[in-house]
This record gives sequence, structure tokens and C-alpha cells, in this order.
Amino acid sequence: MNPVTATEEAVLADVTGMLARLLEDEYGVDDVEIGMRTTFNRDLELESIDLVTLAGLLQERYGDRVNFAEFLAGMDLDEIIELTVGRLVEYVVTSLKALEAN
Repeated sequence: MNPVTATEEAVLADVTGMLARLLEDEYGVDDVEIGMRTTFNRDLELESIDLVTLAGLLQERYGDRVNFAEFLAGMDLDEIIELTVGRLVEYVVTSLKALEAN
């Protein structure tokens, strides 16, 4: 596995790549602009099953260091509906840096 860099830019690149792959594989969409303010629900129109797929991709890339299910479990429904790519990126960066500190 490649070394994982806990910078916002690196994680954003990873996450946008995962989302682009998911959108293309599941929906045949390959021209979506994804940035820090992009919402999973409103902008990308992802379903809950897509979030499960994304959790698997995050697990593949970061291993146990990033637990997307646990991250979502700490939110209420409105927060999940309004979840942005940026908030996920911040969570991943924080998780990876916490691990580096130990």
C-alpha cells in the first residue's frame, strides 16, 4: 500500500477519485465536479448503499485508521443529508493525524 499522506489536498484527491469511480461504475456518470463543498445527497445524489460502497473504498485505502460507519453513526439524519466532501476529508485527515501522533 502507498504511504498515506494526511494532508487535506491528498485526502481530497483520494476521496474525489473514489467518488468519481463510484459514480462511473454505478451510474455511468463521469463528468461530475467534486470539491470540498459538494454534498453527497443533494449534489451527487448518492443513496445509502453508495455510502456503504464508499465506506469499503475508504477501508481499502486507509485500513482501520478511518471508520466511515463510526463517523456517520455520530450524526443525526439531517447532518448525514447535508454531509459534504469537505467534512469527510477533515474527518479522514484528523483520523490519520491522530494515528501519526500515537
